[in-house]
Amino acid sequence: MKLMNYKKLLLSAFCLCFNLVLAHGCAAKERDTVKQVTDVHLKDAYKDKFLIGTALNRWQLAGKEPEAIEIVKQHFNAIVAENVMKSSRIQPREGEFNFALADRFVEFGEQHDMHVHGHTLIWHSQAPDWFFVDDEGKTISPEVLKQRMKDHIYTVVARYEGRVHSWDVVNEAIEDDGSYRQSKFFEILGEDFVKLAFQYAHEADPEAELYYNDYSMANPRKRLGVVKMVKQLQQEGVPVHGIGMQGHIGLNYPEINEFEKSIEAFGALGKVVISELDLSVLPSPWGDAGAEISQNFEYEDKMNPFPDSLPDGVQQQFTTRYVDFFKLFLKHQDKISRVTLWGVNDGNSWKNNFPVKGRTDYPLLFDRQNYAKPVVQEIIKLTKNNR
Repeated sequence: MKLMNYKKLLLSAFCLCFNLVLAHGCAAKERDTVKQVTDVHLKDAYKDKFLIGTALNRWQLAGKEPEAIEIVKQHFNAIVAENVMKSSRIQPREGEFNFALADRFVEFGEQHDMHVHGHTLIWHSQAPDWFFVDDEGKTISPEVLKQRMKDHIYTVVARYEGRVHSWDVVNEAIEDDGSYRQSKFFEILGEDFVKLAFQYAHEADPEAELYYNDYSMANPRKRLGVVKMVKQLQQEGVPVHGIGMQGHIGLNYPEINEFEKSIEAFGALGKVVISELDLSVLPSPWGDAGAEISQNFEYEDKMNPFPDSLPDGVQQQFTTRYVDFFKLFLKHQDKISRVTLWGVNDGNSWKNNFPVKGRTDYPLLFDRQNYAKPVVQEIIKLTKNNR
């Protein structure tokens, strides 16, 4: 009896080990299948269409995310710095420039023969406080602000002349209703601040491509406002070479036909860039595609429905939505020069903390372990039918 129990115990242990090995093998096989997607890289699939870019953060530039950097090398031929080239980071105090990470960013692009895009020269949201006040804290005169803008732009752009190929010169100057944002730049200089920024950037590097960049660009009123502004600038001889459409999209917003209308409208004025593409699967407090970073909302469980993993049904919606947008980009490849994802993998996406902190989002093409999602293969397949 004891011998029989012992044999049963051995048999049970064997079965358990066999099942564990089988499960591990299936998981490994599944992962290898996903890995095989990387045998055809995004940048190669789209090499005759448009550039495929991604944003690099300070941790990656500091060498702390080597696996993510390998993904960048494999799949992308254009890069943009997520934060390290913004004015508050690069000139936190007047006349004190910190180029350490920005230099690494540019050097990385050069080492890997990538298109290097600078983001951003003039932006109300992450401009240092000193930019707009004197030593006594009073608002400066228009002439002082002009000089500060000129000094900042000349110093940054000239440092990377011929090395940074394009710049977001002005970021988010137009409201959703098509009017100018009442920023400090606008309050002190009026509409002229946009013109001056482009002029200074062009003087500092005459060969660089210069872009205006903004979010909610599928909004019809905003579209009209941006078109009006850029047309006026171009008629005055201001070198605006293209428009960046921030692609902060969701499963249900924006309407893809309105996004297409904006591509067409902006394409009539110059190059179009899909500049900050990510696809949130989480509910939006706004119910639209806004990206006003000054607005944050309190955490609620109902706003974080997928804390551990993404259900298969939502994953399929995610794939379909991304594919629909890439079909649109391919349709208008004559207008679009670059499509840039706003991050490398889900784990380092800003969407995990915006507009609600502490959520788990899944907005990018690579998961938290840097494995390609099924959507990557589907996006690559599109190019085979679009020769």
